[in-house]
Amino acid sequence: MNLVRNHVLISIDAGTIMAGARAVEKVLVEEINKQGLSGEIAVLETGSIGATGQGVVIVVYPEGIYYANVTPGDAAELVEEHLLKGRPVKRLIMTEMPKQHVIKKEKTGLLREQPRIVLRNSGVINPENIDEYIAEGGYEALERAFTELKAAGVTKEVKDSGLMGRGGAAFTTAMKWEFASRAPGDVKYIICNADEGEPGTFKDRLILEGDPHKLIEGMILAGYAVGATKGFVYIRGEYALSIERLEKAITQARLYGLLGDNILESGFSFDIAVMKGAGAYVCGEETALIESLEGKRGHPRNKPPYPVTEGLWAKPTVVNNVETLANVPEIVRNGAAWYRGYGTDKCPGTKVYTIIGNVATPGLIEAEMGTTLRDIIYEYAGGIKDGKKFKGALVGGAAGAFMGPEMLDAKMDFVNLKEYAAVLGSGAILVMDEDTDIVGMLQSVLHFFRHESCGHCVPCRLGTNQLAEIIDRIAGGKGKAEDVDKLVSISEVMRDTSFCPLGQSPVLPITSSLRFFKDEVYGRVQ
Repeated sequence: MNLVRNHVLISIDAGTIMAGARAVEKVLVEEINKQGLSGEIAVLETGSIGATGQGVVIVVYPEGIYYANVTPGDAAELVEEHLLKGRPVKRLIMTEMPKQHVIKKEKTGLLREQPRIVLRNSGVINPENIDEYIAEGGYEALERAFTELKAAGVTKEVKDSGLMGRGGAAFTTAMKWEFASRAPGDVKYIICNADEGEPGTFKDRLILEGDPHKLIEGMILAGYAVGATKGFVYIRGEYALSIERLEKAITQARLYGLLGDNILESGFSFDIAVMKGAGAYVCGEETALIESLEGKRGHPRNKPPYPVTEGLWAKPTVVNNVETLANVPEIVRNGAAWYRGYGTDKCPGTKVYTIIGNVATPGLIEAEMGTTLRDIIYEYAGGIKDGKKFKGALVGGAAGAFMGPEMLDAKMDFVNLKEYAAVLGSGAILVMDEDTDIVGMLQSVLHFFRHESCGHCVPCRLGTNQLAEIIDRIAGGKGKAEDVDKLVSISEVMRDTSFCPLGQSPVLPITSSLRFFKDEVYGRVQ
């Protein structure tokens, strides 16, 4: 009987599927069979390894060699040279790919290794196979919760860990759980906010595509902690592969007795349903999301009451982000003290960042809270593309802040960035090189807000339109100096009077662009 000597992992996510991953997989298997290697080489599907924009990506173990932009025409050469003769195909090697799956803090090779907690299984296991998740310690946190910690102990473990919401607001996770737990009512809900609409952000999609069972386990633990028996994943309708894999994982979990009645004979029952959103940015706000879940138009609600006391169908409801919930199984399984070994005292743990723009290796990384912007760009993302100079970065998506070169050593966490009047938000980082037009960037941001305003309140409905018209004049060379002042004054009024965070957000990209690139903006007006 032959023993498997090589595992070939094919990264299957929305991007690689569009690049032809299924065709590459088919031809690769055919070539392996043709060479008589079917008993020695195992071809397996996995989630995203984090790199984006590099076509079809495959990894060959145990060598740990990453190949990028693989086509069906490359399959025969890869099998002949690497898998048969042991000679890697150098022209296809992804030269700046980090060793992602070893939890270390020291720098190794070209790029720094990633301290993966949330993404520990992504790109390693088959996300459509529950047995592989279990083999990597999956659902062990449930066992500890039911037999050792009990409901209050789960909340205490999460509280001691210092976990903060990873959707952008950074609200203390355990505090939400405590409020909902104390709220009166026999029916309570857990909602996972997977309505990822912030421009430049795709972390939740890749978490779901790469490790859906981690989210399921996190939701079960949250439900156990607060006494909820039903969970909903509110997800972008465009996330077809995420939805497919999540629904498959939910079915598998039910078959294994991990969802449904009397989970693991604990006396606790919990189930999950997937609900598709219709692509409204405002539904990333938790009360607008709840309105949409109830079948209404996605408008924000007045607060108070807050969802933890009166949320979905007026019942106590916890709304947590995908990344937030994906941290919970690791915290419960390994303990709060272990989790606090990463990050900073005020912001423990790691953060999943999406890095796009003018960098050598765009994609998804996981780094410790407090990692500097410089390290994220130059050590994790390979530096600025084509050897150009760093001009700035838009951090936190459209609702975030522009940061200039003087911010390269800023620590990227929720607390430290407040000192610079900036926000971490969802962790999106758009890197800009020396050729970037800042006015054009700001124009794109303000057009986005105009498009996504729900029209519920006057300041946002009228203000976003006025901001877009003003920036169009400036970008077209027809603006005046007072137009720049109007951008600031209108956005400040919107910040103080708008009903929800959408209308309150444009002031930050506007004021931060003037803080770091004032000369460039004023240089475009008459």
